[in-house]
Amino acid sequence: MQELLQENAWTATALVAAAAIVIVLVARGIARAVLLRATRGLVVPHAMLTSVESATSVAIPLAALQLVWAAAPDTLAYIETVRHFNAILLIGALTWALVRVISGLADGIMARHPVTVQDNLQARRIQTQARVLSRSAMVLVVIAGTAMALMTFPGARQVGASLLASAGVLGIVGGLAARPVFSNLIAGLQLALAQPIRIDDVLIVKGEWGRVEEITGTYVVLKIWDERRLIIPLQWFIENPFENWTRSSSAILGTVFLYLDFSTPLEPLRTELQRVVQGASEWDRRVCVMQVTDATERAMQVRILVSAASAGEAFDLRCKVREAMFAFVAREYPGHLPQVRMAAAQPDAAAPLGAQPK
Repeated sequence: MQELLQENAWTATALVAAAAIVIVLVARGIARAVLLRATRGLVVPHAMLTSVESATSVAIPLAALQLVWAAAPDTLAYIETVRHFNAILLIGALTWALVRVISGLADGIMARHPVTVQDNLQARRIQTQARVLSRSAMVLVVIAGTAMALMTFPGARQVGASLLASAGVLGIVGGLAARPVFSNLIAGLQLALAQPIRIDDVLIVKGEWGRVEEITGTYVVLKIWDERRLIIPLQWFIENPFENWTRSSSAILGTVFLYLDFSTPLEPLRTELQRVVQGASEWDRRVCVMQVTDATERAMQVRILVSAASAGEAFDLRCKVREAMFAFVAREYPGHLPQVRMAAAQPDAAAPLGAQPK
């Protein structure tokens, strides 16, 4: 057996490689079980270990194989090709593992700060930073991994030297071509740090009402109230004004306008308004006001101001108050809805002075 291994070095190397894979996989399994048990009560480390699990199952055996190929004699046929190919796979696996670590870190941070609580302002701030910064870090890791893989090719290094030699022209062309990418990347960092918008914020963008559903490295997904999705580049939020209804708090005021006849009694309406909002679960018991805010030649404008804990509840409360108040006026004061007044014609008044009616 020993003579056979000496005569066929590849057989010996392959056996050593197989043994190395078995050993590292067994060691990985033991380490995985111990670490998962040790981090069971720790949200962030546990999320990172769970996320990187599939990547390490590939990266660790490739690292063991790389050590075997490096220790193999240089006289083996195709050993350099095998080393090069394994190195590329290892770089890809390590890049994948690092991306999964960043993703697990972001997932763990977001799990520790859920947005399902009532006062989720701090949680939305942290989740936004975690998502945007993790996406940006992932992009940088993938770019670095790709560059490292390309640098393993001698031809790529020569191309890189040639590009550096002509960096004057290519720098201008590359800068112009990559301007949208870098502008969105910088805008993403600005959004993550300054946070004019956050996950689950309620925005008015180009006349559309919706919630921030996702923030990627290049665009924001706004979920419109009718289940549509508005895709907006990150740079747009830096260069254009927009409304943020939940910037400092999710609590908001809602308005309801009624147009009634001038003779409508207001006190019964105020009493009915108090009854309606006190029975509404959407009201947060902060504001409930009714005022006459304007008047036209036909009717007076009555504004009802009510408060709610969130924009969605405020919309439902406004609809509930509007329906109840119209029903009350139609039931109790049907003659006080807006009317068009027309003066009756008086022939005697219109006749010239001294004229006798016929």
